[in-house]
Amino acid sequence: MSAAKTNGAQVSVKVAPGAGPVSVSTGLSALDYLIGELATAARLQLTLEAAPGAVDQATAAAGRRLGEALEPLLHAAGAAGHGAAWLPADEALAGAVLEITDRPLLAANADFSGVGGLGKNVVRVFLEELAHGAKLNVHIRVLEGKDPQNVLRAIFKALGAAIGQACRTPEGGET
Repeated sequence: MSAAKTNGAQVSVKVAPGAGPVSVSTGLSALDYLIGELATAARLQLTLEAAPGAVDQATAAAGRRLGEALEPLLHAAGAAGHGAAWLPADEALAGAVLEITDRPLLAANADFSGVGGLGKNVVRVFLEELAHGAKLNVHIRVLEGKDPQNVLRAIFKALGAAIGQACRTPEGGET
């Protein structure tokens, strides 16, 4: 388990390869659910806990710490280091393509502001911090979807599946 203060927020994260238990507590139940979807699609065991505090700081810190916890898996010997996936959530369809890089960024065609009951830019901040923490170039595209909650589920599922691919060896084994 690794714990650190990021932007004033205390966050602890533990990540391990292989499908297994997922426990997330950021203080935002909708974000907890989405991060759980990401971990499940990535086939990762995850424990992420943010100490109570300012939501914006906790969200940014959770994204950064999760990315930092994923970095060793993404950069492990034999890991693919890149991944791509398209996944649905009811009527929504989203895709994520990523690779490890020295110039991390998030590029997306989705409007994340106020979606799914989350405050303005909470999801964007989380995903940007995750990309920076893991040193990933992440591209997210939403092909279709009307219900904002389904759009977010599709995004997090696709991103999780792409992260899972990037952590595994090209033959499909886990690192």
